[in-house]
Amino acid sequence: MELQYRLLAELEADFDRLIEAVDGLASRFAAAPTSAWALGGATVDAEWLRRALTDFWYQDGQDGRETRNYIGLIVADETLMAGVHRVNASKARFAATLKRIRESAPKLIPEIKAVLPFRHPGLHDHLRGQGLARLHLKQCWRQLPVADAPLSRVRLAWYTSGRSIKRLSVADAEARLQQMDIAATHIQLQLRQLGNVPDGEPLAQVQQQAPVMRANLFFREALEDGRLRRAMNLPLPLFIPAPSGRLPHLNDPPTHPPATRTRARRADQRLEDEPFLPSLRVYRYRNPSLQLAEEREKRKRQDAAGGSATQIPEE
Repeated sequence: MELQYRLLAELEADFDRLIEAVDGLASRFAAAPTSAWALGGATVDAEWLRRALTDFWYQDGQDGRETRNYIGLIVADETLMAGVHRVNASKARFAATLKRIRESAPKLIPEIKAVLPFRHPGLHDHLRGQGLARLHLKQCWRQLPVADAPLSRVRLAWYTSGRSIKRLSVADAEARLQQMDIAATHIQLQLRQLGNVPDGEPLAQVQQQAPVMRANLFFREALEDGRLRRAMNLPLPLFIPAPSGRLPHLNDPPTHPPATRTRARRADQRLEDEPFLPSLRVYRYRNPSLQLAEEREKRKRQDAAGGSATQIPEE
């Protein structure tokens, strides 16, 4: 119990530092605005930035795996960039403490989501006034995007084909189905289908990810490692060092993502087209033996490098 109280006190202090850092960054921008752009032609002023930086809340009906986006570009002088780095350092510390809580005292998480807003009356009033229920922890700790160096141009495009793939064993899948309504016909059918799969065959649980704005950054000069470009997602405004004080050249992407998949299906796609266990979003591999061989080889490389991984990379 003492550990729980200590971790909660640490997280409360981290949250206080985060709010202080965010407020400082927004105040710096209000005192000395720089060139900026936002998707859809929104005006990037101090109010817009403060809203983007302090949007930590779940909205009614929001999926816990989803976050809201504030897509924009902001030129940052040395003072503003120092504030950005302070915010990101505060976010990293908050995330590290939260990870320790999830590992040692996960039952504290609901309390954290409900209690932390009350530490800041302004935030609590906003929470109550907007009808928002609780903290969205990922929106608290997600980092502000920063360009490594001055840019010549930025190309923005919606990416709608993202998905995460988690490896499951046959036993894992069976245990999860058993936790559902096993009297239901569709669950019984899936259990029978799973019974025909060899125990050692790997399965893949697929989670489709929400559309994201993808930015391709083109640097004015090569970085120390020789790179001239970098790609990153932009859930929050990108802060760009720019001695000239001007935004780089950028395109004008659609305000909303396309309704359908924008990338052609890969010819070497490893998963079957239709889910094998629809209730779990589980697919079979087209070539399970090849998948197992590749995973064994990957583990060997990771062991040689002294690392390990628990999740299969996205396709």
